[in-house]
This record gives sequence, structure tokens and C-alpha cells, in this order.
Amino acid sequence: MKFNPLLKWLSLESSNMAIDLGTCNTLIYTKADGIVLEENSMVAINKKTGELIAAGKKVISMLGRTPEDIIISEPLEDGVIADFKVVEAMLRFFIENIQKKKLFIRPKILVAVPAGITPVEKKSVINTIQEAGARDVMLVSEPVAAAMGMNLPVKEPAGHMIIDIGGGTTEIAVIALSGIVNRVSIKIAGNELNDSIQTYLYDEYNMAIGKALAERIKKEIGSATLSSDNKEMEISGRDLVDGLPKSIKIKTNEVYEAMKETLGLIKNAIKKALSETPPELASDIVEKGVFLTGGGALIKNIDKMIKEETDLKVKIAEDPLRSVVKGAGIILDNIEENRNLLMESI
Repeated sequence: MKFNPLLKWLSLESSNMAIDLGTCNTLIYTKADGIVLEENSMVAINKKTGELIAAGKKVISMLGRTPEDIIISEPLEDGVIADFKVVEAMLRFFIENIQKKKLFIRPKILVAVPAGITPVEKKSVINTIQEAGARDVMLVSEPVAAAMGMNLPVKEPAGHMIIDIGGGTTEIAVIALSGIVNRVSIKIAGNELNDSIQTYLYDEYNMAIGKALAERIKKEIGSATLSSDNKEMEISGRDLVDGLPKSIKIKTNEVYEAMKETLGLIKNAIKKALSETPPELASDIVEKGVFLTGGGALIKNIDKMIKEETDLKVKIAEDPLRSVVKGAGIILDNIEENRNLLMESI
């Protein structure tokens, strides 16, 4: 059979990927199949051999239950790579699983990264993704990708403010004419809210709980404002006085009190971004409101909190957890048309 170069080109193109490499979650989109992977950015490693035992959701069930020779690692910190070798192993595992039914082809990969990434961090991401199996690596800022994922007209001269509250960072960016005009990035986000819940229980109830339970409390009964619907949740942890298991009931407004100070830092960052926005674009934001995305957008009443603080309309993305990877996928599918949205190469 005669070799058809077009078929080879099509298979190469269909293997291309967009990755939202987040502190807490990694999502992967392929041109052929859309979003194909949503996993926790977490791995279990054999301490003696260095072998990767598990990655993603499977690791959650292992938390607090591993023997001494198994290490649980979260290799991304504040939206950037903290452990290059572990991230490389994790991504290689994910990519190979996606391509396991196909002839392995080194894909072209577009990675969404924090807008405030430094040149050194940018180089580290590119090198790590290449080592994980990419033939070419491109970068796009998370706020730009999120805006594309929300179908906002980012190439127009009008300004759009994106607030992306992730696991490790909160990024506030004003986007116009395909670029970021103004941005504020802080390393305060979902993980710090979880920490504040753990600290509250330690101080108020002499009780220690794990990260996974703190996350569940935040999701199930957490609120960014005082709530008339003061829900109650029974939780279990370890008593810090006698070391024995202990159960208590915690209410929504207690979780608000726990998170209040950390939420205040996010509010201050939003106000700072608004105060530094050029007047012409500020008028666009008053008209259109602000657009909220990321996992933090799912916290009850967070839109109400931002509206009370800024007196602006707040619109939550239809699919906050997937806005970034969806937008990166849109850019990837029409890469030449959207090349001006990419970050400059190092």
C-alpha cells in the first residue's frame, strides 16, 4: 500500500494536547477526543526504588495510610513545578495512558501556566514537558486560556477582568487586544483556605484533620459570607489532648470564620487589580462585570463576597474547573489563528 503523508500529518495533529497543569489538578485535552483526563496532581512513589506506584485520584485514598517506604508527593506548588522529576514522571504516566491504544507519537503540547511565571520557571516547565514526551512545547497564561474557555472576545479592544482562583494561586487579569493589560497574582487560593480550616479546628476544638477532609468541608458547607442557611456537618479527626479519635459537628458560619482572613487577602488583591486598571478599561469592567473561574469559584457565596466588595456584577463561568483547559484546547485547535495569544518563547 502506498504511503500517504497526509494520514501521518493527521495522526500527528490529532495527538496534540493542551494541559492545565494545576497545583491540585491536571487536565488534558486532545484535538481528537476533547478533555480526556482529569486527575489530582499527586503521586505515590516507592522511597527505595524511586518507582512511581500511582498517580492522580488513586493517590487520594492512600493519604495517611501509607507505610514508611511509600511517599505521597504533590510536585506542584503555587501553580509552578516544585519537583521536576516527579512532575515529569506524573505527566509521562498520564500521557502514555492517554495514548495506550495508539502508536505512541510525541505530541505537540500547549501548557497553561500562571501569568506571573518567571523566565526560570517557564524554562523549567518547557524542559519538564519535553522530557515527559513532547516534541514541541508552547505556553499560554491561565487567565487568557480561561477567557477563551468562557468564550469571551479577548481579541477585541474592550477590557475583560478574569479572576481565576485555583489551588495554589489566585490570578486577576484584565485582558484586551489578545494580551494581559494588567494583572495581580497572589499565592493565596484554595490550599490556603483548606489550611485555615485545619488551623481553626486545631485552635477551637483541639482537633487535627487531614487535607482531604478540610477540602471536603470547604466544598460541602463552606461559604465566603455569613449564611442564613447555617448547614451542619459531622467530622472526625484526632484529639490533640489524648490522641484518640474524635467527632464533632461544625457549621457553615464557623467555616466562614475560619476562611475569613484568607478570603480577605483575595479581596485585597482584586481591589488592587481594579485600582491599577487604566480608566478606559475600567469603564468596560463596570459595564461587563468580572468573570470568576477556577475551583474557588465553586465556594458558596464567593460571587456575593466580590460583589459586596467591588459593587460590580460577578459572572461565574459555566464550568469553572474546566475553563482553562477548554480555552487552551480552543487555542490549540486553531494555533496559527491564535498564535498571538501565546506567551513569548524563552
